[in-house]
Amino acid sequence: MPLRLYNTLSRSLEEFSPLDGKTVRMYTCGPTVYDYVHIGNLKTFTFQDVLRRWLRYRGWELNHVMNITDVDDKIIRNSMAAGLPLAEYTRKYEEAFFEDAAKLRLQKPERIVRATEHIDDMVRFIQKLGEKTFTYQSEGSVYFRIAKFPDYGKLSRIDVSGQKAGARVDVDEYGKDDVRDFVLWKARKDDEPYWDTPLGPGRPGWHIECSVMSMKYLGETLDIHTGGVDLIFPHHENEIAQAEALTGKPFVRFWLHSEHLLVEGQKMAKSLGNFYTLRDILAKGHEPEAVRYLLASVPYRHKMNFTFDGLHAAATAIERLRNFQLRLQSEKFPAGLSERLLERTREARRAFEEAMDDDLNTAEATAAVFAHIRDANAAIDSGDFHEGNAAEALDLVERFDSIFDVLKPTVEEGALSDEEIEALIAERAEARKVKNYARADEIRNVLAEKGVIIEDTRSGTRWKRK
Repeated sequence: MPLRLYNTLSRSLEEFSPLDGKTVRMYTCGPTVYDYVHIGNLKTFTFQDVLRRWLRYRGWELNHVMNITDVDDKIIRNSMAAGLPLAEYTRKYEEAFFEDAAKLRLQKPERIVRATEHIDDMVRFIQKLGEKTFTYQSEGSVYFRIAKFPDYGKLSRIDVSGQKAGARVDVDEYGKDDVRDFVLWKARKDDEPYWDTPLGPGRPGWHIECSVMSMKYLGETLDIHTGGVDLIFPHHENEIAQAEALTGKPFVRFWLHSEHLLVEGQKMAKSLGNFYTLRDILAKGHEPEAVRYLLASVPYRHKMNFTFDGLHAAATAIERLRNFQLRLQSEKFPAGLSERLLERTREARRAFEEAMDDDLNTAEATAAVFAHIRDANAAIDSGDFHEGNAAEALDLVERFDSIFDVLKPTVEEGALSDEEIEALIAERAEARKVKNYARADEIRNVLAEKGVIIEDTRSGTRWKRK
């Protein structure tokens, strides 16, 4: 089954393969570093991580670029209120973002690009648009003339027929129905940070940043561009207008957008007390793997209701996965092979892959794997699971984890290494052999205090982290 992705541009599922048949050129809108990212942002970033992992799983190479928006209205407002230079203010939140991303095991894109490091590129881009008469100046700012671009609105399906010529919007973000010429270069204002350029003293508008940086590193036509649904208009609509006005070529082949996240059935808002960052959730004692699993398990185009009950259920699901993997790795099974169980494992793998190929249907993918775990556990309990069945069952779990990445527990600073745990277990086995049960119990207690649970079975002692 070929990979099919829902393209916001066509409003349909389309078969995907990279334009050159080998390397996927993908751009994702990264964080605006004015504060800590919240779990709604992290839902989108987790979807992007699942996508890049699945593209690699399907055998393609990846050239993935993500931007850091380190200059915009919110950043300037907050940095000035804090009395900090722009770079110093944004550095803190950029570092915090990558710390959070690492905890959620989000793979780093091949290239991270910052807006403030590409000012000259943006100026040249705007000048070229001016040469093609797509821009005009007003009070030192430069605006994009959307009346010159007949395809404006094709992504968001917004109606521009009532557009009043010359009506302008100067802020980086504006209302969903506010269809006006948008700013490309903002004239210097008061004490705001600015750059001296041929366009005059000022700074870039938000929308020009992504068009310029994506095309610089990925070429004039991208395979995939992702972001949250809140970016469809105006941000992504404006990106298309800028890019295609300049090149006359399609800017992006596939637009993929992640749906919103609710918290306990409500829109997340600080005023409602349900606004959470990853740091807030981890401080409540939840594991980052549970957060990742929960965010990944709901298909990206579905609205997600984030609940703490859901987090507990995610932790339980991860425990089932880990216990099954541990059984496969440590128990001894009867010799031979059950052809029926082998075919069941292969059916589960096919179902997992078909679900992921169906627009990354992570809910169906997890259902296929957990149905197999239930059947395999029952077969192990009844003695019908054979030694020859273990390898493919373990391979299925590992394939699942190559995308979801939740099997390995987060090891806190100061925790015992795997090697230290194995050494203590070996020492405990020796103590039991010579009937030194006091020492054996002492080692069990030490391991328990360090978050390691051991279990003595007929096949030997096995262990896992809490």
